[in-house]
Amino acid sequence: MKLILASRSPRRKRLLAEAGIEYRVVPSGIEENSAYKRPALIVRELAYKKALGVALKHPGSPVLGSDTLVYCKGRVLGKPEGHKDALRLLRLLNGSWQAVHTGVALIWLEKGVFLAGGEVTRCKARRLGEAELKGLASKHHDMAGAYAVQDKDDLFVEKIEGRFDNVVGLPMNLVRKFMRKAGLCIK
Repeated sequence: MKLILASRSPRRKRLLAEAGIEYRVVPSGIEENSAYKRPALIVRELAYKKALGVALKHPGSPVLGSDTLVYCKGRVLGKPEGHKDALRLLRLLNGSWQAVHTGVALIWLEKGVFLAGGEVTRCKARRLGEAELKGLASKHHDMAGAYAVQDKDDLFVEKIEGRFDNVVGLPMNLVRKFMRKAGLCIK
């Protein structure tokens, strides 16, 4: 049974492919909003909503949903809404520790599988000058926090405590655990 990924994220697709997991993409298209205030609950809820939205249309297939956000100085930071917002986020993160939260959900309606969990990784941003921040602000508008740790040209993050793949957007330890619990074959 081929997994459905409820995301267009090229980074999530690459992590699944590198793990040898076969999948197809069916984006969820849900509104990414939550009534929760705690980052860990927000990402779990949104991952679950994404997976459920797709699973309702594909009840015979296992569906994987995921959501990532950055938490810094008491603020939840998602994807920037353009260059100006990206610069605002990067200035806030500049030289600071932050927590990257990713929620993962696996739903397979036909089998009665409903699994959700989350991972958190701490990151320390390098202190950059205003010109460097402005250059970086034009690059990553589709990523929480407006930076890309996996991009070799993006030197914003200087230290990571925890899982690198979580910062990229999909903690593969949870994906493998949920796939095993669902009875899906994995390598």
